[in-house]
Amino acid sequence: MSEGAGGEAFALTRPSARALPLLVEVPHAGLEVPAEARALLTVDDRVLLRDADTWVDGLFGDVVAQGATLLAARCSRYVVDLNRDESDHDPASVASSTHPKGTAPRGVIWRESSDGTPALRRPLTDAEFEQRIERYHRPYHRALTRELEALRARHGVAVLLCGHSMPATGRSQLAQSPRRRADVVPGTRGRSTAGGKLIDAVDAHFRAAGLSVRHDDPYRGGATTQRYGRPSAGMHAIQVELNRDLYMDERTLSPKPEAMAWLRSLCTALMPKLADAL
Repeated sequence: MSEGAGGEAFALTRPSARALPLLVEVPHAGLEVPAEARALLTVDDRVLLRDADTWVDGLFGDVVAQGATLLAARCSRYVVDLNRDESDHDPASVASSTHPKGTAPRGVIWRESSDGTPALRRPLTDAEFEQRIERYHRPYHRALTRELEALRARHGVAVLLCGHSMPATGRSQLAQSPRRRADVVPGTRGRSTAGGKLIDAVDAHFRAAGLSVRHDDPYRGGATTQRYGRPSAGMHAIQVELNRDLYMDERTLSPKPEAMAWLRSLCTALMPKLADAL
């Protein structure tokens, strides 16, 4: 099942049977850029691919067979970043923004790449911004809200797993002696967006596979995790950042087939562990 404006915003796949109260979203999976948005970009396709969570929707591609719902973006984060609030912009990205200039270079509208390279030829007009929000951002979050509320109504609880990827090291450190990031970084904003048993289940699952885990460092959980993670209301959210070096060559941006298959099976096996932790 796919939804959105002509299917442009995202792909949504529900399990046909044995549904669990789990939803996996991959908001940065998309690579599609409509012509009107591409005309305003100064970065090439390689940058779009590098700054996407490339292959992550594939890593979670088998979770539906385990009973989880899968929501994956189709549009590039350079069109609109679905893991940002609508108001996360500044005058250099949206001309009418009232936020201080320079506060949101990679907000809901990216005007800089992840390495600081300018990405926009000019700020978006109000009409351009509203079109992108209405075409992509709102349909995505309406679907996410609807699916989570339906799961909670059916099961009394819902768990959102936000799937992301991260460079092996911070790009700003590459010229020095960079510290390699952990293999897996669960982000729960200080264990506030999900119950402790769920957080511990994620930690134990990846550690048991021999992977290193570091919580909230360097990513604490983005706008989506913060927005939907309300454990007291039966809504849990955990962001999971996977180190790209585990499954892809960051220089060529190509997958490592055997490692990819292994990590895909590991991500799939996480689903029943989360269900058991509820």
